[in-house]
Amino acid sequence: MQNRRCTIRRYSPLLLAGMLTTLGLTGCAGIGGYSNRSLYPDDVHSVCLEMFDNRSFRRGVEYTLSDALAKRIEATTPYKIVSSQDRADSVMSGQLLSIEESSLVTERELARPLEKEVVLTAVVNWKNLNTGRLMINRRTVTAAASYSDFQNQDFTYASALAANKLAQKIVELMETNW
Repeated sequence: MQNRRCTIRRYSPLLLAGMLTTLGLTGCAGIGGYSNRSLYPDDVHSVCLEMFDNRSFRRGVEYTLSDALAKRIEATTPYKIVSSQDRADSVMSGQLLSIEESSLVTERELARPLEKEVVLTAVVNWKNLNTGRLMINRRTVTAAASYSDFQNQDFTYASALAANKLAQKIVELMETNW
């Protein structure tokens, strides 16, 4: 049996630095990793946000949702909200399908709800008016928020909170797929 010696190769610090630099420069760019491109489509610069239709029996939440969505688009995307489709590159519309309220925690003796939850469900469309392409086509989005009467919170508070969460989810849908 032959005795083999394991030898450790020593690389010069200059060669090692060169190899690490080469790896660092190529990084993940060749395999679809990081990019400095925008998260949002480049061919759209403005959005005409139509008032969401409300298919539920609760009124007023559609105004809160549309307002929250307009503010979220202006704050987190490169798009401007315009009031007319004639001046817009795209149009966003949708329907508030349901506004559900349920009890999360009830008091044991009196069966009185201690904590409730509001769940908003909407369908969203976003169309590029320049190309006619639907960028979001009838996507269902849901958001929930809880509230408690004992903390001086009510349905209006929870529905506004859920509308803000729903607006955030809709703006996330506006991002381009990687």
